[in-house]
Amino acid sequence: MAKSLSNIKLEIKEYVNNTNTSELEVLEKLKTFYFNKKVNENLKLYKKGKKKVSDITKDLKISPRKFYAILEAKDIKLIKSKYNLTEKETTLK
Repeated sequence: MAKSLSNIKLEIKEYVNNTNTSELEVLEKLKTFYFNKKVNENLKLYKKGKKKVSDITKDLKISPRKFYAILEAKDIKLIKSKYNLTEKETTLK
């Protein structure tokens, strides 16, 4: 485990030196890359109907509204159910 961490640190430092970016920027890029990879895997299962929104939001540790925003950003029209208030419900509040 310690060897693999030191290898990762060395790779990050080499990348930082070659690209003139900071280590934090590299870590943010890696974080977004792996988050998007996880999102895409879960979206495939969602499209097939094998995974529900609640399961996906638990796995990704995001809110359902953020998940629906991701769906809209990717132009996916397979939204099965979404929380929307009708006019009657908004006037009651």
